[in-house]
Amino acid sequence: MRVHPTKFDLNVEDSVKESLQENLEGKINPDLGVFLAVTEVTSIGEGKIVPEDGAIFYPAEFKAMVYMPEMNEVVVGEVVDITEFGAFTRIGPLDALVHVSQVMDDKIAYDAKNAIFTGKKNNYRLKEGDVVRARVVAVSLGKGRNKISLTMRQPCMGSLDWIERSKKKK
Repeated sequence: MRVHPTKFDLNVEDSVKESLQENLEGKINPDLGVFLAVTEVTSIGEGKIVPEDGAIFYPAEFKAMVYMPEMNEVVVGEVVDITEFGAFTRIGPLDALVHVSQVMDDKIAYDAKNAIFTGKKNNYRLKEGDVVRARVVAVSLGKGRNKISLTMRQPCMGSLDWIERSKKKK
C-alpha cells in the first residue's frame, strides 16, 4: 500500500489503514465485489521507498467488508429511477436494473411524465422510492461496465406494497 508523505506523522498502522480506506472503499473488484469498509490491518511488512516517489510502499494484509451480489440471491432495494426500459433499483452500494419485461406478470403501461409503471390488469404501480424484493438473475462486474439484472416476476417478489396486497387477498 502506498502511504503518502502527509501521513508520515501517524503511526504506521494508522497510516496504512487510512491509505487502504482511501484507495479501496467504494471501489469495485470484479473478483471480490464492492469494498464497503477496511475493518482491520492484520500485518504490515517492511516499507520500501521507490525512486522519484516520496511515498513509502508497505506490503499489508487486511480485513475488509465487501458486497458481491450472487446469482439467484433475493435482495431488497429501493427504486431510484424509472425509464421506459426498466426500473433502476439500489441494492446496497450498487444499482441494478429490473428490465420492463421482468417487472410483473402483466402488460405494463409506462407513464413517462410521472415515471410510473402500471399493470393493465392488476393495477399495480411501480414508482421511484418504492421498496421492492427481487432476485438477481445476472451479474457482470468489471471492465468499466457493471451490470446487475433483477427479476420481480416470481412468487413473493415485487413491490412490498404488492406483496402485502396479495397477502390480504388470500
